[in-house]
Amino acid sequence: MAALRVAVIGGGPGGLYAAALLKRLDPAREITLWERNAPDDTFGFGVVLSDETLGGIEHADPAVYAALQAEFVRWDDIDIVHRGRHHTSGGHGFAALGRRRLLQLLHARCRELGVELRFSTEAPPAETLSSAYDLVIAADGVHSATRTAHAEVFRPRIEEHHCRYIWLAADFAFDAFRFEIAETEHGVMQLHGYPYEAGSATGPGSSTVIVEMREEVWRAAGFDGLGEAESVERCAKFFADALEGRPLRSNNSNWTTFRTVVNERWSYGNRVLLGDAAHTAHFSIGSGTKLAVEDALALAACVEEQPTLPEALAAYEAERRPVVASTQRAARASLQWFEEIGRYVDQPPRQFAFNLLTRSRRVTHDNLRLRDAEFTRKVEDEFGCPPGTPPMFTPLRLGALELRNRVVVSPMDMYSAVDGVPGDFHLVHLGARALGGAGLVMTEMVCVSPEGRITPGCAGLWNAEQADAWRRITGFVHTQAPGTAIGLQLGHSGRKGSTKLMWEGIDDPLDEGNWPVVAPSPLPYRPGVNQVPRELTTAELPLIREEFTQAARYAADAGFDLLELHCAHGYLLSGFLSPLTNLRTDAYGGSLENRLRFPLEVFDAVREVWPDERPMTVRISATDWAEGGTTAEDAVAVARAFAAHGADAVDVSTGQVVADEQPAYGRSYQTPYADRIRGEAGIPVIAVGAISSWDDVNSLILAGRTDLCALARPHLYDPHWTLHAAAEQGYTGPGVQWPAQYRAGSRRPQTGRTDGPKPRLTLD
Repeated sequence: MAALRVAVIGGGPGGLYAAALLKRLDPAREITLWERNAPDDTFGFGVVLSDETLGGIEHADPAVYAALQAEFVRWDDIDIVHRGRHHTSGGHGFAALGRRRLLQLLHARCRELGVELRFSTEAPPAETLSSAYDLVIAADGVHSATRTAHAEVFRPRIEEHHCRYIWLAADFAFDAFRFEIAETEHGVMQLHGYPYEAGSATGPGSSTVIVEMREEVWRAAGFDGLGEAESVERCAKFFADALEGRPLRSNNSNWTTFRTVVNERWSYGNRVLLGDAAHTAHFSIGSGTKLAVEDALALAACVEEQPTLPEALAAYEAERRPVVASTQRAARASLQWFEEIGRYVDQPPRQFAFNLLTRSRRVTHDNLRLRDAEFTRKVEDEFGCPPGTPPMFTPLRLGALELRNRVVVSPMDMYSAVDGVPGDFHLVHLGARALGGAGLVMTEMVCVSPEGRITPGCAGLWNAEQADAWRRITGFVHTQAPGTAIGLQLGHSGRKGSTKLMWEGIDDPLDEGNWPVVAPSPLPYRPGVNQVPRELTTAELPLIREEFTQAARYAADAGFDLLELHCAHGYLLSGFLSPLTNLRTDAYGGSLENRLRFPLEVFDAVREVWPDERPMTVRISATDWAEGGTTAEDAVAVARAFAAHGADAVDVSTGQVVADEQPAYGRSYQTPYADRIRGEAGIPVIAVGAISSWDDVNSLILAGRTDLCALARPHLYDPHWTLHAAAEQGYTGPGVQWPAQYRAGSRRPQTGRTDGPKPRLTLD
């Protein structure tokens, strides 16, 4: 495209670097940058850049890379100090420098290339600039005026979080990235510190120090009534050990709360958002500077590669959006971990350190083992892993049942029964997964009555014929896969019944042959699509309860090792629990205590007929992902109630209660709910939801966030998922056993050589 006239709003690292790259790639471009502050004004102290970001800078502008290399402080260790115990994990690799020095280097590069820099000058509105320039880059930060002015187009979502933090500095260089936890009379506080200027003969160096705590702790400690100088002095006292008695200093430092910024669109005409204007990610997983610099690299590359500006801006957003979304998911997990740090402080110090290191899921058990094998081995020893045993292959006892490993084949509806009778498909499906090595294999939701089915293909357990068919399956598992337990999930479809098989139209009503459905309240799953359920009367509830108990008797006789009561996903018992689906005004509606009443009555009735030595679990939806629905606090209360009634574990799922839910999908996205229930309700939990790798399972188990991991789709992809996880980790112990018939396949087959693709982005 022809030489562009470019306006850049904001003189932070992202805006400066975008200006420099665009000018370097085409010196004919006229580029002007506005920065309302003076050249030496900056906020914050040090910034951290990853090796990946530095690699992009090296390819794009060797001059900037060389200047940065000369300034960086580098280190490999992370120190975690918790209850007087100091643990160090190595092999991580960080590089940092002062924010002011970074800006100076970028100022110099921009001037060298011919970018016009206008400091101490407010930029004209983006609307005005867009008519005078070909491209307007809004790098104007988290409070972006450009984003605000065009909010109807960018459609930002801004979420404020629960911790207060303040950005400070210390006049000495930490020798590692340091996390220090202070348990004060006011609550838990944490320090995040790292060096950004190395000590030398001329000075002790400098470190960034961020002090963070929940809002209520901040207020209890009196920070809400202190000025800047008093706050800084008080922070230094709380973390005197970490600072070795040295003071802290500030730079217009104020207590603030972190704001997560997400925009539905990043460009509008010839205006484009970059860095914090477009997105933010919590400082605990890295630097906003890193994301902004990577944005600048991608934007410059796309402008260079694409024939028109609209195509360039579309390509920029398409390239960066998934990367940023992944980073924001990790950042949210990290942010929430620190918000809830009080739940973890009672963990053994080394497990606490491992939990902190793996909080965002960017660092996992396997890559931490590669970075620091000795540290990881000590965490495993403290957890109780026998030598050479991955955490996932340690046993777990539920009641009198000992599971040989922590892997569960999650319940998955197969829609392949005839009149509720499981057939050869179920035998092969469940039998194959039992042979595949999991500690526990769960059936699909087995329905307690014909009217309680979801679809005509759903399995049931309301008559002896069905019980005999299930006995055939449990017999196969116990005989051919000894050591594998098989569990039954028992449920009633409620208002979500009388629908088509999943592959014919999930949740769509049958074209013919519909049966009436029932629910706590007469609310259809999808108004105008699904039928309106009949509200159950109090006289009918004992009849439903008896259907559950009779099914449980059949299940015990059929030889199941464990029974799970399905109180999730909007089915009948879940419908009683959620305030969105239970609008009753009698003793079974209203308060959470009342909404729990019928599910607990069913649980008690089933527990009474279920053999004492066999465990019983409950699956719940810990959130409805909808306004006004079940909250995380509600989920903890529900778990406590079932635990008090004798549940051996809670299977923690989410959602599928209302059709207009808005789940926050992502890797292991439901695990935080299991983690919270485990910590606050004190009951073993089963974590589910996009857990797909054995590395994730090991990480979650070892960090103490769950007791068992249930995987669904991975077991559809690979029925022998657990056996292959053992083979890939070189594990041959008692936690998993290959069937004699399959033992010859216990080594990974050889594959041909593959050459990875070369890097796509090289600007030269």
